[in-house]
Amino acid sequence: MNGETLRERASDLPREPGVYQFRADDVTLYVGKAVDLRSRVRSYADPRSARIGRMVDRADEIDIAVTDTETQALLLEANLIKRHQPRYNVRLKDDKSYPMVQLTAHEAPRIEVTRDPDSQGGGSTGNGPGATVFGPYTDKGRVDTVVKAVRETYGLRGCSDHKYANRDRPCLDYEVGLCTAPCTGEIDLASYAEDVETAIRFFEGETGVLADPLRREMEHAAQTQQFERAAHLRDRLESVEAFHGEGGEAVQSFGDERVVDVIGVAVRGEDATVARLRSEGGKLVERDRHTMDAPHVEATVDSAIPGVLAAFLVQYYAERQLPDALLLPERHDDDEVEAWLEAEGVSVRVPGAGREAKLVDLALKNARQNVGRHDECAMLADALGLERASRLEGFDVSHSHGTAAVGSNVTFVDGSAEKSDYRRKKLTDENDDYANMRALLEWRASRAVEGRDDRPDPDLLVIDGGKGQLEAALEACEAVGWDVPAIGLAKAEERVVTPDREHRWPSDAPHLHLLQRVRDESHRFAVQYHQTLRDEVSTVLDDVPGIGPQTRKRLLRRFGSVENVRDASRADLESVEGVGAKTAERVKERL
Repeated sequence: MNGETLRERASDLPREPGVYQFRADDVTLYVGKAVDLRSRVRSYADPRSARIGRMVDRADEIDIAVTDTETQALLLEANLIKRHQPRYNVRLKDDKSYPMVQLTAHEAPRIEVTRDPDSQGGGSTGNGPGATVFGPYTDKGRVDTVVKAVRETYGLRGCSDHKYANRDRPCLDYEVGLCTAPCTGEIDLASYAEDVETAIRFFEGETGVLADPLRREMEHAAQTQQFERAAHLRDRLESVEAFHGEGGEAVQSFGDERVVDVIGVAVRGEDATVARLRSEGGKLVERDRHTMDAPHVEATVDSAIPGVLAAFLVQYYAERQLPDALLLPERHDDDEVEAWLEAEGVSVRVPGAGREAKLVDLALKNARQNVGRHDECAMLADALGLERASRLEGFDVSHSHGTAAVGSNVTFVDGSAEKSDYRRKKLTDENDDYANMRALLEWRASRAVEGRDDRPDPDLLVIDGGKGQLEAALEACEAVGWDVPAIGLAKAEERVVTPDREHRWPSDAPHLHLLQRVRDESHRFAVQYHQTLRDEVSTVLDDVPGIGPQTRKRLLRRFGSVENVRDASRADLESVEGVGAKTAERVKERL
């Protein structure tokens, strides 16, 4: 796109705040925010650097979104950068987008916390036009607490479409009071719709529709001396009452400076590191470092720092409370970010001397220690020739001579375990590791292809095993049509097996250590599930007269394993519902 074409297109844009995207072949190259969309986009006709010039030349379209306020533009820009990872933006590698609350457009709407309301979850029917979305929010812990309170109070479902469809009896959520089970008609759809409307009223700002029933329940628990439950309800009530009144929406304001974040930035080439120190009540309580992609701006390192600072502040605080004050090494020179922080009561200072200046110096030293080092995910991607390796999924199978066969599926994001994305699968009993691995990957791949898995596709599959296990996994993926790179990691010599070769990396290689962590965690998770299933599926308890399936489950739930049942006293056994003196005696004799 040349300058003349760009000016023509810019002349049709509104003079309102919003977000713009430069795109080429349906790929987002750059995302920016503007107080005046027409003026900002037109400025790209005379690019500020050769890098921006190349981006404009590549672009073949401009997409815009108008917002009501500059703050909304900031939030939308951060979400779009995290979603599209545009090549020409400064990007925070290890952050997340803003969490939102969504009520889907189903006949019986599902309530969920999501970071991507346009594409996550229920396939073609659940998240299209008509879905009701609230947020974004910064405090995800508070959002989760409030959504659970909504479900417990009004019984809204949280299950996937796959679990909801074709049920003949309610699931466990109904039994524990989290859902009123519209799936099986335990509540009629008209009554369920009324509960949904009440929940919507809460998220629109009517706090009392949720706070009042919680308060009554808390008072009743206290009167009946259920003090632990009363305390739990008190904490939940505090979260609900603070949800609107104390800034559940995506920015926070404070009245004093009890919490201060100190920021240091170091840039080398296209790599940047931001170090953050947190001071609470005058004491340092937290230190962390964050790696950022900072595409080369063909300028001095010093001139790149303001842009890195501005990008970090918006993207990092996507789901975190803003501090009372920010101490920076220099000004970030972004008017919109400055207006946002000022409106939210955050004091921003660039100290020149004294204790605050020493804290900034310390943050700078922390940043400089890390800048330019490739993280282990980037090293892994480079070693395997992948575009990225930030999201890894590990797989392993476990069984006892073909019985109680199970599979594990663990997830690591940016080198850390993402336990909310762990999954496990009971497999058909078969004494064949290759067949079990094939079945496990076919299950995962088919769910992904059919849109029944709410997780994004990983960058790499890590198979616990060597060439045979890897080939079985690849056969399953190919049969289903799931195109995701995969490697095997053999335990004996820690060889990394790919479809066309084997790698023997140094034992101290950080990217090998990352694969080992994924492999070991998938193995641990599989063995843990296998042991649980083995005890539940077939135990010597089955042979004890008077012990039926329900009593066996109660015994195993109470004591954890057959071994612990064996060690229990008769009095302990008799404390389990369904176990009398004679049955307890039979258990002791049999075990």
